[in-house]
Amino acid sequence: MDIDFAAILRTFVSECEEHLVRMEESLIALETDPDDQKSLEAIFRGAHTIKGNAAGLGYVKVGEFAHSFEELLQHLRNKLVPVTKARITLLLRSVDALRQMIPEAIAGTEELRQEHQVLSKELTANHTLQVADEPAAVQSDIHHPSVRFGRRREDSPTRMERADTVRVDIQKLDHMLNLAGEIAVAHGRLRQVLDTRFHQISEASEAQAQLERLSMDLQEQIMKARMVPLGPIFRQYIRMVRDIAQMNGKVARLAIVGDDVEIDLSMVEQLKDPLTHMMRNALDHGIEMPETRRTRGKDASGLITLKAFHDGANIVIQVIDDGVGLNRERIAAQVRSLGLAAEPEQLPDQELFKFIFEPGFSTAERISDLSGRGVGMDVVRRNIETLRGTLGVESRPREGTTITTRLPLTLAIIEGFGVGIGDETYVLPLHAVLECIELPDEARCYDRSRGVINLRGEPLPYIRLRDWFGLSNARPVRENVVVIEVDGVKAGLAVDTLYGARQTVIKPLGKRFQGLSAIAGSAILGNGRVALILDVPGLVREVIRLQAQGLTAEKDFQRTFAPSQVVTV
Repeated sequence: MDIDFAAILRTFVSECEEHLVRMEESLIALETDPDDQKSLEAIFRGAHTIKGNAAGLGYVKVGEFAHSFEELLQHLRNKLVPVTKARITLLLRSVDALRQMIPEAIAGTEELRQEHQVLSKELTANHTLQVADEPAAVQSDIHHPSVRFGRRREDSPTRMERADTVRVDIQKLDHMLNLAGEIAVAHGRLRQVLDTRFHQISEASEAQAQLERLSMDLQEQIMKARMVPLGPIFRQYIRMVRDIAQMNGKVARLAIVGDDVEIDLSMVEQLKDPLTHMMRNALDHGIEMPETRRTRGKDASGLITLKAFHDGANIVIQVIDDGVGLNRERIAAQVRSLGLAAEPEQLPDQELFKFIFEPGFSTAERISDLSGRGVGMDVVRRNIETLRGTLGVESRPREGTTITTRLPLTLAIIEGFGVGIGDETYVLPLHAVLECIELPDEARCYDRSRGVINLRGEPLPYIRLRDWFGLSNARPVRENVVVIEVDGVKAGLAVDTLYGARQTVIKPLGKRFQGLSAIAGSAILGNGRVALILDVPGLVREVIRLQAQGLTAEKDFQRTFAPSQVVTV
């Protein structure tokens, strides 16, 4: 039987990374509690396993380095040398070195890098030296968390447990999902035929119902297979928080809540940058220096919490810090200087704080390696909106800040709301649709692509999607307005026809169509035609921007309708 050596190497690399992640996490726990024997044993087991596996595959130098790592750990276990911050930093640097040298060894590099050879000597020297516990210099090139996919195995799973878990190629899952989408399309076409021609044939109706059930079951199973727990992803940031805090003379730790909450695999990569920027921002602007925290009656060590939980059809992820909080006056001044709002001081906290996600926005008094250049938080908003998510900010002076991200359970399927404009069909995410109303007669009298209507006493700015997309069909006698909301901001979309709710399998746009304004994707309808999925956050921003180009919403409202013409709907 031929041995698949490539498969063996993939397993080796994957298992090494799992051990390194666990070792890194345990090292930081050991730094907090030097008497934590359980963490020390976990680190030792990881180093011992990597040493044995590397040697067994012929990677001698990796095995020798891991042996030096293991020897120092043995001395710590036997209490021949004490656990110090300097030794923890040395061991963390060694974890980074193993991450580099394992793929290099597989690629054919036989000798270690010069810096890794020096590091190996430091490990050996620490077997006997009484290293002073001085704050170790943290390298300035703080590593970006490299989020690995897949489920982490817990300690020593049994043979039976291993057999129940498989790693599935994401391309296979995508192919299965496409098949489920095609089944859904076929089902839709069959349903149309049955409704129009063969509704009397009970056997065909039963077959159609069975096909629908099978399609839904397949879809559900595929979606479950695509889900991965957030715990391993969150734990990638434990090291980053520790290193960045030390680099800035601070002390901080990361707490994780809800690590068993699962997220769609396709969202993991795009979630990495937003979480990184939010935590870097919290460490730089939120967490105070240890002395300042003590004078305010706080623990010298700052706390950042990554929290995840389900809320209806959404996953909520919160980044919470117990730092100084946002400076409302400084934010308002910056908003005014950038011309983002006329009277920012009058805005409620929720609306004012959202300006921190604007491009170029910064209230930092100095530029640091972490922040101050006005880039970062706008990346957060852009990435989260790409994931069809929303952001919210809460802050209390000297108590801390919470940034809340709401994400859909999956990017592959949405509960959509179909609308029609002429012969074209568009889909809106159902969660963003508040209600549907008829466009008042007075509004239809105005040949305008946008305007303001009275929604129960409140002005609602709207745009005609017909004009936005440049469609030449004649306007119908009756037009409808779909009221949508994003982060508490409402806007209206005037359309011809309302088709109602429908489950939609999202298809990505081809490269030629990427970057189209207000378009988030596409879907295949039951009749085989293609419908475009609208980018609701982008449309809301565009409605508000168009209103801001003219008069304010209230003045436009009064100018569009005289008091005798106002229609409450």
